[in-house]
Amino acid sequence: MRATQAPSPYVPELPDAVIIGASPRASLAFDRVCRAHAWLDGRDYVVPGDVHAMAHEVLRHRLVLAHGAQASGITADTLIDALLRAVPVP
Repeated sequence: MRATQAPSPYVPELPDAVIIGASPRASLAFDRVCRAHAWLDGRDYVVPGDVHAMAHEVLRHRLVLAHGAQASGITADTLIDALLRAVPVP
């Protein structure tokens, strides 16, 4: 969630793209939806693939992008894709 609030350390080419990032409630949503996704895949544990699969659905409407970013064609999906590529998997 921190990467959505301050993406510049992870995606330096988008330093001021985000006005408001994902809140702590987004973490709770991620927890629930990733557990459900894992359960539907027949697992009782979450893997990084579950997080990647659900990231757009959880984060898309929680990000408020700067007007300059929107004007240059950056969307929430573009930012989420860049963050998924840049943030290392623990």
